[in-house]
Amino acid sequence: MKVCKKTTFVISLLGILCVACSISYSFTGSSIDYETTKTITISDFPNQAPLIYPPLAQKFTEELKDLFIRRTKLQMISANGDIDLEGEITGYDLAPMAIKEDAYSSMTKLTLTIRVRYANRSNPDKDFEQSFSANREFNSNQMLETVQDALNEELVKEITEQIFNSTVADW
Repeated sequence: MKVCKKTTFVISLLGILCVACSISYSFTGSSIDYETTKTITISDFPNQAPLIYPPLAQKFTEELKDLFIRRTKLQMISANGDIDLEGEITGYDLAPMAIKEDAYSSMTKLTLTIRVRYANRSNPDKDFEQSFSANREFNSNQMLETVQDALNEELVKEITEQIFNSTVADW
């Protein structure tokens, strides 16, 4: 009888703990209060960099929109969203790296820089303006035109992740 009461007590206690303590995980990586934030506006990011790669602006804007559509429940609208993202491409630069003894570069670094203005109408304390950048190196024996698409895909993915994390993931 005594063992039965202890077992019943332990099971009851475990049941109460399971109900009282709940842990919430989000596999999307976002921490948005969907009660107050329902919409997002992402404006086109024009290319204002000195060196221009024509498809970059559209590719970047579309990738950023796709990321928010895939990872959040926010509805994309054309203007006045609860969250507003806008900005421009400010840098698309090549720099020589790893100079060899003959004074020629063996590697070249491609850097992409994006300036972002973030406005959160339901929580204005989180508003910011910030630049995000990423870079990749490639062998100087290769022409930029041959590696540009693949490098840009990686750079755009990295920067859109940085923007997502800084805006709605609270990382």
